[in-house]
Amino acid sequence: MELRERALSAFKTSSPRSKVEATLAIGPLLKEGKLDCERLLFHDAGPGRPDLPILVEPKEVPRRSPFTAAGHAALMHSIAHIEFNAIDLALDCVWRYAGMPEAFYRDWLLVATEEAKHFMLLEEHLSTQGYRYGDFPAHTGLWTMCANTADDIVARMALVPRTMEARGLDATPLIQAKLTKVGSPAALEAQAILQVILTEEVGHVAAGNRWYHWLCARHELDPAAFYALAAIQYAAPRPKPPFNYAARLAAGFSPQELEKLDSDAGLKEIAAHST
Repeated sequence: MELRERALSAFKTSSPRSKVEATLAIGPLLKEGKLDCERLLFHDAGPGRPDLPILVEPKEVPRRSPFTAAGHAALMHSIAHIEFNAIDLALDCVWRYAGMPEAFYRDWLLVATEEAKHFMLLEEHLSTQGYRYGDFPAHTGLWTMCANTADDIVARMALVPRTMEARGLDATPLIQAKLTKVGSPAALEAQAILQVILTEEVGHVAAGNRWYHWLCARHELDPAAFYALAAIQYAAPRPKPPFNYAARLAAGFSPQELEKLDSDAGLKEIAAHST
């Protein structure tokens, strides 16, 4: 089966285990597998989803202390859910958008296989704690932005990998610090898993940066101006400090972009204190 067809097949798969297996099976085919860049593929529904977890609004997901066993499991479950959505996010880039260079599809197929590995690591960790994926409610924030930008590949690159996923680069060290404070064997194991995820997520955000700038050049768009307009049009969340500057630089953000992050965050704080 052609690689973009394989991506769509995995995308439509509902069982988490089957989706992971179908995605990981693409790995050995990444370099030499048949790839039709021009073929239009159609699917008029969202990604395959299991019956659980129950999906709720982000504000309705309960917050729990990582210092309890249930709280630790809930935290890891929320990250596993992000990774599960990220599998579909990468697969969607592969099957949905025709007419891109081969490297684009192979980049996002690699991302999909790494996201599948991340989900598998977290699912296995949950099982050692007596839980499984689906035991806690979850939200669809990451996929919602993916769906909203389905018809605009430039906005997709701008607002999903460069915004939604880049937030993970900032948030992960904070979670790791909490796990270090907990200090239990489960917490330290989870911290090590998050380090694997953080290291590879830098590459995922870098792919978004690389293809965003390539698309802006192709369409003669100013990257900064387009991003500002797209963020307003699609109500993208604003990055929140503290920022992981080293990871963001490694992922392809320029020093000027990081300076603007600081400036925007400072202005937001001033506005909050003046109201």
